[in-house]
Amino acid sequence: MENERRVQQKTPASRYALLDELRGLDLISMMLYHACWDLMFLFGIWMDWYIGWPGRLWQQSICWVFILLSGFCVPLGHHTLKRGAQVFAAGALVTAVTLLFMPEDRVVFGVLTFLGSAMLLTGLLEPLLKKIPPAAGLAVSAVLFALTYHLDERWLGFGGLRLALPDAWYANYFTAFFGFLPFDFYSTDYFALLPWLFLFWAGYFLHGVVGRARMEPLRRSVCPALGWMGRHSLVLYLLHQPVIYAVLTVWAMIFR
Repeated sequence: MENERRVQQKTPASRYALLDELRGLDLISMMLYHACWDLMFLFGIWMDWYIGWPGRLWQQSICWVFILLSGFCVPLGHHTLKRGAQVFAAGALVTAVTLLFMPEDRVVFGVLTFLGSAMLLTGLLEPLLKKIPPAAGLAVSAVLFALTYHLDERWLGFGGLRLALPDAWYANYFTAFFGFLPFDFYSTDYFALLPWLFLFWAGYFLHGVVGRARMEPLRRSVCPALGWMGRHSLVLYLLHQPVIYAVLTVWAMIFR
């Protein structure tokens, strides 16, 4: 109880504690998902459900929440460009380390590279984005996200409405950054600018739709430990895979 009180006292009064805690909860879900990935592809423990729709649903829930929440929190900060540059640099570090030490499991255009790019673009375009009515921005962003969701499968649309895209658009790693990945592209973590920028912007405009007045209940803390994780999500993201791999390696040495 005393530890919980100390964590609560360290929570900045100006923050919306529940947003940090939701980010922390999503971070735990991501860590568990990546632990399962390591068990499957590095330690040879096969799980049919993981490569089926339950695993896909789990993976999508993690990234949807994280990206929406990241966009939602942009208006709460005052240094979007600086934060975007930091996150992009962290993504570049992950790419460099994986290319150097584990090229067969390399990360190219991973989630940190995407989030950094989305923050930088949003920071640059914010004077224009602020002129768009939030409800209209949310609706348009949601529709564009749905339209471009299958861009990596070389078509636009949803349901039975499909528009095939030219193969020439899917040319190289430069086009892959925008969502047009060539057949020889490989990355264990891939989040292109499209469609995910539209989900990020959906979160940005959702903030305006909700409004600050209705966000006051979000200041209440439910689990301070999750809030601490949410406030340090970038560092924890960078550290979690080496730690998980080390723990699983020790476990394999002892029990296998």
